[in-house]
Amino acid sequence: MPEPLLAFRGPVSCRRAQGTPQLSLTGRAAEPRGEEVTLAFSTAEPPDFPETLADAIVENCGGERYRVRSGAREWHIAARAVHLHFAIAPEFYRAIPPRPAPWGKRAFWRIVLALAGSRAGLTLLKALRR
Repeated sequence: MPEPLLAFRGPVSCRRAQGTPQLSLTGRAAEPRGEEVTLAFSTAEPPDFPETLADAIVENCGGERYRVRSGAREWHIAARAVHLHFAIAPEFYRAIPPRPAPWGKRAFWRIVLALAGSRAGLTLLKALRR
């Protein structure tokens, strides 16, 4: 009995590469939070594999065999290894608040940008640069 490995929601991009892994599926996971996910297979792709899929489901059929289903079509893949990558950056940066810029740096850039807004200021900045 095939065991569900990953379900995608929406469009899935299928990328081929010359090195390992050779086939990568990238899209949004169906659950739990719909984050960006990449599933990479260390194998040669099936010859009729499309560039994009919609709402794909990947199942482990036992051992090194996997089945990719999308709509009414399915493809069987034999892979030595499968790598699953979740994009955690959005959740990470949501948990850690950004650090405010120091007062001195904010004042410096405010002055520089104000000077750059006029001809006289640009002339002064060019003179200071030399």
